Amino acid sequence: MAKRVVLAYSGGLDTSVIVRWLTERGYEVITYTADVGQGEELSEIPQKARVSGAVEAVVEDLKEEFARNYCLPTLRALALYEGKYPLTASLSRPLIAKRLVEQAQRVGADFVAHGSTGKGNDQVRFELSVWALNPNIEVLAPVREWEFRSREEEVEYALRHSIPVKATKEKPYSVDKNLWGVSVECGPLEDLWEEPPEDAFEWTKDPRHAPEEPAYVEVEFEEGTPVALNGKRYALLSQLLLDLNALAGAHGVGRIDMVENRLVGIKSREVYEAPGATVLYEAYRDLLSLVLDRFSFHYFLSHISHQYAKVVYEGLWFSPLREALDAFTSSLARYVNGKVRLKLYKGHLQVVGRSSPNSLYVEDLATYSERDAFDHRAGASFTKVFGLPLKVLGRVREKC
Repeated sequence: MAKRVVLAYSGGLDTSVIVRWLTERGYEVITYTADVGQGEELSEIPQKARVSGAVEAVVEDLKEEFARNYCLPTLRALALYEGKYPLTASLSRPLIAKRLVEQAQRVGADFVAHGSTGKGNDQVRFELSVWALNPNIEVLAPVREWEFRSREEEVEYALRHSIPVKATKEKPYSVDKNLWGVSVECGPLEDLWEEPPEDAFEWTKDPRHAPEEPAYVEVEFEEGTPVALNGKRYALLSQLLLDLNALAGAHGVGRIDMVENRLVGIKSREVYEAPGATVLYEAYRDLLSLVLDRFSFHYFLSHISHQYAKVVYEGLWFSPLREALDAFTSSLARYVNGKVRLKLYKGHLQVVGRSSPNSLYVEDLATYSERDAFDHRAGASFTKVFGLPLKVLGRVREKC
């Protein structure tokens, strides 16, 4: 009886070759492809997988689940890995891994497989997620062990076995896309001194050629969830993200160029496009600062955002730590109600207005007009108490 394996299948060169490679080693391959908003035509995937040797090919639309259960919690944590990366590719891996485990259970497979390399982050995200959900399943990673030393050798193998891949000159970039953004690496980007070429970008317009007039977008939140853009309400968060990606991308907003620390210990130059996520992060942070007291907001910024980003980046989505962090951010999200108005102009993003029924801004206390209700005389006592430690320190130093 053939061994069954469920393969995370993109239809690209690596995973297409993996299907045949596993088949030659006695595996019965079922491919699984998730639509997480990559914007690619997936209707041909099943036929392509079967021609490559798969006995079954599953394609599933996960856009709304991805938006609601993965992108939204990350937004509520304002999680940015190393202060920049909005975790675009990182977020889809646990969801795909979850589906791999479910499909393996459905077809009675003892194995799942992925196409990640041995020096990337995705191998960790896939494998940790799978084992957290089913510790008894075995994960195969053919790219880590097969005989091919280059993509050219993979192309030759594909041609020998009539595997339908484009045997043309390889595009210089490695690209991964979903609703939350685009990850781009390899090719010219490996030269850290060189500016990313324009052909590396797909979703964002060159800011130099963006519209001469700024655009304004009003984002409305209800209990920490974006529900409307410029007064238009959305039943599907995934559609809101798609529309916001298009709007912000047209104005060159959302480009990120960074050198990040991978899990395996190497540094890698990564270029990201996250137009919609960039707008939502800016809007959410601004509204959160308006509705939270100083103690909660400062604790959030110093303890939650960085930790949540590490959890996602390091493949710990299905961990008690992530669940606990979600409980914290969900509690705060109850107060995030209101609207934020942002200005988009040639790659720049600026909050220009905000309002909330939960606002802690009191104009009579903040104003310097005749309506000022603040007791200025209390300031003298406040500074005496607040500054007492430094005053004592100053006296001690005087004696030294």
